[in-house]
Amino acid sequence: MKSIRFSENLRELRVAKKLTQKQLADILQVDQRTISAWEKGVCEPNFSILLKLCEFFDETFDNILT
Repeated sequence: MKSIRFSENLRELRVAKKLTQKQLADILQVDQRTISAWEKGVCEPNFSILLKLCEFFDETFDNILT
């Protein structure tokens, strides 16, 4: 996975939906610090969370990851 591109894409998608990190975290049932870490490229979500992200944002894996 390309962390930097993923982190940029995640932030852009979140901001486009006018969501805070906390709001997205609540939707995904993760901690806000987790969203922050993903957006900073510190770590990456697991497959099940990626699937939730794709469903929520109505995006393909390719669009989110690259």
